[in-house]
Amino acid sequence: MLRVDGITAGYGPVTILRDLSFQAAPGQVTCIMGRNGAGKSTLMKAIMGLVPVQSGQISLSGVPVHSLPAHKVPLQGIAYVPQGRRLFGPLTVAENIEIGLFTRKKGLQTRNFVLDLFPRLAERLDQVASTLSGGEQQMLAIARALCLEPSVLLLDEPTEGLQPSMIALIRDTVLRLRETGLATVLVEQRMDTVMRMADRVAFMAHGRVEADVARDQLTPDSSLFQQFVGV
Repeated sequence: MLRVDGITAGYGPVTILRDLSFQAAPGQVTCIMGRNGAGKSTLMKAIMGLVPVQSGQISLSGVPVHSLPAHKVPLQGIAYVPQGRRLFGPLTVAENIEIGLFTRKKGLQTRNFVLDLFPRLAERLDQVASTLSGGEQQMLAIARALCLEPSVLLLDEPTEGLQPSMIALIRDTVLRLRETGLATVLVEQRMDTVMRMADRVAFMAHGRVEADVARDQLTPDSSLFQQFVGV
């Protein structure tokens, strides 16, 4: 269980997250929704130690992680795919995967698992990452993160700018991973994608989670979508 308890965080003197609490359970997909500037990406970065937490606590299975330096957070089993993917563009697909495996000293079994999830990558192991299509780059970013064998996977707008077939592939992959017991935290703005993937939806505004609702309690015309996401 990933727990975020009453954290305040931001950039220098600018506070973005204000007494924010949130949790993500194993075997569930928790979607975070909110307008631009609500603090969604900052929350992801705070969990990963990339934004300092001024107060409150972040813990994984009861072990505090908020005070760890950023490079040690993945070692605890939290993987992060940031918005924009952040691949090693000049390196090949195989080399990007090897870097993911090296982080927690994983081997052939893990490599085979991620390539089974994304067989298109297995066909492009020698291809330079920067020459992949946008959807293929997103596959590689997720595959590299999964090389950690994480217990929590953070995805920041993974479907942004992708064609419908790629969105469907990523959606199906996330749902397949849910069956393994992985806790997935997904920042997503597409209501139709959220309704198909989420177990819970956390709505953010002004640096706080203002509502946390089971997906089966939501409908496409729910007032929460208009209140926290609509223009």
